[in-house]
Amino acid sequence: MQAAYLRDELQEYLRAVREKVCSVCSERPPGGPPCLPLGKHCGIELHLDKIVEIVRRVHSEQLEPYGETLHREVCTFCPNRETYAECPCPMESLLELAVEAIEAVEAGKRSAQ
Repeated sequence: MQAAYLRDELQEYLRAVREKVCSVCSERPPGGPPCLPLGKHCGIELHLDKIVEIVRRVHSEQLEPYGETLHREVCTFCPNRETYAECPCPMESLLELAVEAIEAVEAGKRSAQ
């Protein structure tokens, strides 16, 4: 039951990220998103749960703390970092938009309570 809830919860974040981030991503293959089925190993699709967790934990007016935490907790372990073709991923250049999208979902959840 909790796994289904988590999937549903992440879908809300995924929709927001796809609208704000994926829509302007220069790495997006034709027909994407989703990009994984099209052969592009997207950092957002691979690590969305961790990215959402980071945004929930890090509260800063600056982007740097989000980037540092992302690099330490996600990029270090990402299987894409071994391949030049897939890394650096667009999360580096689009992190600010991803943070904004996730924070917007969080704000919507708070106002709904």
